[in-house]
This record gives sequence, C-alpha cells and structure tokens, in this order.
Amino acid sequence: MAIFIFMIIFSLIFYMLYKVKYFRTHLPVEKKWLSAKSSMALGSFVFFFGVNTVINPLSTVAIVVGIVLILIGLGSFLAGLKAYRYYLPYAIKEAEAVKEQEMKEKTVTN
Repeated sequence: MAIFIFMIIFSLIFYMLYKVKYFRTHLPVEKKWLSAKSSMALGSFVFFFGVNTVINPLSTVAIVVGIVLILIGLGSFLAGLKAYRYYLPYAIKEAEAVKEQEMKEKTVTN
C-alpha cells in the first residue's frame, strides 16, 4: 500500500533530520533529547517497514520477519518516547539557561 511506503520514507527523513541536529548541537541534554527523537523516528521506520512486509507477504518467512520488525520497531519507538518524556523538561531548562546567558552577555557588551 502506498500509505505505508509514504510513512516509511517520511520517518526515514525525520530520522536523518534529527541525527543532523544531534551532531550540530553542543548542549549535552539537547543531544540526549534529539537522540530520543531520532530513536522514535527510526522505530517508526522499522515498524512501518514490518507492517508493509506483513500486508504484502511473499512467503511465510516474510510474514515472520515482518512481525519481528513490527515488534522491534514498536519497542524502539516506546523506548524513545520514554527517553523523550524524561529529557524534555531538562532540555527546556538547559535552553532557558543558555538563552539567559546570551542575554547577560548582550547586556554586558552594550
């Protein structure tokens, strides 16, 4: 089905986007937060790939592989969601501290 192919490509693009952001940031908590988001995107990629494999089976082995991929993708997504929820408040505090520090630097230089 075309919707699953679209979702596979969409989640892979988000995975790459979050990994690029991960390598560009220097804040430690933000790195962990972005890593959790990329884990969720990769988990959804594997999940949708497994669902597509189960819906369009070529053999019994393909169905078994699809079920395994669904379980692995779901586990990766849920682990990423748990980490995302854990690091979100710390990432917000870190971003506010950085913004406050930048404001102090601007007022000192002016």
